[in-house]
Amino acid sequence: MSDILLSLRDIHTDIGQYHILHGVDLEVPRGQVTMLLGRNGAGKTTTLRTIMGILPPHRGEITLDGAPVTALNSALIARQGVALVPEDMGIFANLTVEENIILASLNGPPDRDRLERIFTAFPALRTFWKGRAGTLSGGQKQMLSVARAMITERRLYLIDEPSKGLAPAIVSTLAKALRELKAAGATILMVEQNFRLAKALGDHAAVMDNGRVIWAGPMATLAADPELQSRLMGLSLEDHA
Repeated sequence: MSDILLSLRDIHTDIGQYHILHGVDLEVPRGQVTMLLGRNGAGKTTTLRTIMGILPPHRGEITLDGAPVTALNSALIARQGVALVPEDMGIFANLTVEENIILASLNGPPDRDRLERIFTAFPALRTFWKGRAGTLSGGQKQMLSVARAMITERRLYLIDEPSKGLAPAIVSTLAKALRELKAAGATILMVEQNFRLAKALGDHAAVMDNGRVIWAGPMATLAADPELQSRLMGLSLEDHA
């Protein structure tokens, strides 16, 4: 079995008339966390949406465990064990927290042990279990979005800027839950602008610019080299630590 779970080769994706991804090459190792970094507009979210089948590429190949998935739609990608936590959270505001979780469970009613782990990670979800998701705070909605992905064990978690716009206490709660998911052996590809969180969670990093991956390597290498950070992203991670 290969150590690479997900592979992208020469991926080109358009949104309308705009050519967003210009030949993305990316490998995501099994059982580790890969951080997808770069300036705003570099193509990070488009890359996640392309992997998930929401934006089909017009060129290139995506493989999951060595099997091509490039032509699959998002529903079929989900059935392959891939979950997306989108930047806009993607919850059903008119449904209860409970109903959101049940809908996200791929195998019928949620596993009780897994549900208890989610309640331990996100106590607010137990408190508001019967409440409508639309009435939750922004941080609680993000917790629910992450919990929806976690309720069933997945082969790959795609997580888009989970800490964006959240208070530090909520970010800390999310970070703890993601560390536990990582410790359980999950494979995660995550876009994150909070570099403290990226350094704390990431095993590997891939830096994007202008629709391409321009650098890939150990997260520790990037975190330890402010000059490299500045050259790749125009800033130092230390400025955001």
